[in-house]
Amino acid sequence: MLIHTGEKPHTCDQCEKSFALKGSLNEHMKIHTVEKLHTCDQCGKRFTHKITLKKHIKIHTGEKPHTCDQCGKSFTRKETLKDHLRIHTGEPLHTCGHCGKSFVHAVSLNKHLRSHIGGPQRSFNCDQCGKKFSWAQSLKEHMIIHTQEKPHVCSLCGKSFSRLYTLKIHQKRHSSVKSHTCSDCGKSFFTDGQMKLHQRIHTGEKPYKCSQCDSRFSRVESLKTHEKIHTGVKLHMCGQCGKSFTLIGNLNEHMKIHSGEKPHACDQCGKRFTHKGTLKKHIKIHTGERPHTCDQCGKSFTVKEKLQLHMNSHTGEKPHTCDQCGKRYTLIGTLNEHMKIHTGEKPHTCDQCGKRFTHKGTLKKHIKIHSGEKPHTCDQCGKSFTVKGDLQLHMNSHTGEKPHICDQCGKRYTQKGTLKEHIKIHTGERPHTCDQCGKSFTQKFFLKKHIKIHSGEKPHTCDQCGKSFTVKGNLKLHMNSHTGVKPHTCVQCGKSFTLKGNLKIHMKSHTGEKPHTCDQCGKSFTLKGNLKMHMNIHTGEKPHVCSSCGKHFTWLHALKVHQKTHTSVKAV
Repeated sequence: MLIHTGEKPHTCDQCEKSFALKGSLNEHMKIHTVEKLHTCDQCGKRFTHKITLKKHIKIHTGEKPHTCDQCGKSFTRKETLKDHLRIHTGEPLHTCGHCGKSFVHAVSLNKHLRSHIGGPQRSFNCDQCGKKFSWAQSLKEHMIIHTQEKPHVCSLCGKSFSRLYTLKIHQKRHSSVKSHTCSDCGKSFFTDGQMKLHQRIHTGEKPYKCSQCDSRFSRVESLKTHEKIHTGVKLHMCGQCGKSFTLIGNLNEHMKIHSGEKPHACDQCGKRFTHKGTLKKHIKIHTGERPHTCDQCGKSFTVKEKLQLHMNSHTGEKPHTCDQCGKRYTLIGTLNEHMKIHTGEKPHTCDQCGKRFTHKGTLKKHIKIHSGEKPHTCDQCGKSFTVKGDLQLHMNSHTGEKPHICDQCGKRYTQKGTLKEHIKIHTGERPHTCDQCGKSFTQKFFLKKHIKIHSGEKPHTCDQCGKSFTVKGNLKLHMNSHTGVKPHTCVQCGKSFTLKGNLKIHMKSHTGEKPHTCDQCGKSFTLKGNLKMHMNIHTGEKPHVCSSCGKHFTWLHALKVHQKTHTSVKAV
């Protein structure tokens, strides 16, 4: 009667297969216990029964004699075709009496039923990570994760796989034609199912919902991967640095960082990449392909992530908040990078000089200092730059474009970052403090320059006269004293200046602008520094001291004049 009811109470504890009759189970057990006399001469796999070997050989020959007359799909085995036909005929599938879920294959239903009844009592434990399995075969498959064994080899190209199922999918690439084409973008696929999954990119359909956080996914595999985030379990640990991962695939990708392996090469420029996904993104630079378009302003992007970032410029949404300082970010990845500022973590080290960096991108930029590589060239003047961003900034010197405006004073800037720094003048914010003297600065860059005053460090030396400077920029300015170059010219009177800042000061002599006013007497000054010096008249402060006689002066100029009296006496 069990044959008619479909019930299969007898289950193999080695491979999970179920049978209606105990005798059938006993016969099946020979597969696991009896000597396997029949060997495949293509891949070396051994079988108990000759008929099983014959079926197996069809995998290598690509023979699929059983064809569906509804859709033309072909199968190696008649039984698989019968299961497939249920999709077209609407024949009742194998339905779970507990939750109503249906399955095409009876074996799939039997596996599912164990989720309700708790499965068999036997437990097979992995001695590597402690994970438990109900079946010996499941443990055996799991162990491949730890051993990295890839026993299933493609006879056509030699590629190896951990699982037979993955090999079978791969072999379709050799034997099948991509006959299923997407009507939206023209991309072709081996199976109708693959195409339907792909079309969800166009339709935006995401039928799989996470019960923990309401995130939705187009594929059930993506949902399962995502759900591991909530469990927090990271079983796969890197033996080099101890970092743990939720997925074995992520660990494998991570290991390439240590090995330096970059197996994916661009056939246009030869550049090599660790990850295939990164290569795909890179190739779009050569093709100019920008498939992701903003429906607000029409701007297009190479990758979807950049479009998502751009969309926040319209919405202004920043859902991820730093719990240390309250700063908000559009992306959780950007927040994670920001958190390294608080933790002080600098995991990326330059193997040339040992300098460490918080971000990998910053290390890549730094390495170009050693290599001297400047791949980004201005087509206006020929000047080259290490980083593309620096070239883009430089281009504004030709176009004069300053799109970022301060809403406090109306001053315009080429870069958004420069505007942000400028705004600190209005807010009075000085977050960067010197731990030597307590002086605060608006920018970290200025603090670094200031710290060199305490250390006395002057690493930049003039090769003409030997004079040393704290900052490289000051050395460049000094070099003009030897060359006589004065690149900054006043358009009003033609006077030239070594420094752009001096030109700006000079321009105020033409405009008559005196924005800095003394709150004691109302006198106005062109420069803030001149106002500060003027204030000494009111305060009586004389900060400039003669080292020879100890006399104090209000003005530095007056001190210099006074010091000549000492040198002239010595000369006499």
